[in-house]
Amino acid sequence: MSAQERERLMVIKAVGEKRLKQRQAGERLGLSVRQIKRLVKAHRQAGAKGLVSRHRGRPSHRRIAQTEHDRILGLIRRHYSDFGPTLAAEYLRDQHGFRHSIETLRQWM
Repeated sequence: MSAQERERLMVIKAVGEKRLKQRQAGERLGLSVRQIKRLVKAHRQAGAKGLVSRHRGRPSHRRIAQTEHDRILGLIRRHYSDFGPTLAAEYLRDQHGFRHSIETLRQWM
């Protein structure tokens, strides 16, 4: 559980015990009253596990396929090995249909 999730747990417990109002909890956590109600319900049903993100450990839906990653890095090794990320991205975009950001390429390189 992260520090943010531990803080969220303490605040949600306080709401559940009626020591803190939902509006105050929302202000403290930067969430709406509706989100606080959802978290209180999740805590009541599943305990602390209900507040932990269920997306942890899963790959992003926006993740670039490994085959595309390997293809681009292969092209860079073959044709543009001495280029920086910006120039390589320009050539890849013009010659090979590269459609990702320069920052993505910079991280890959």
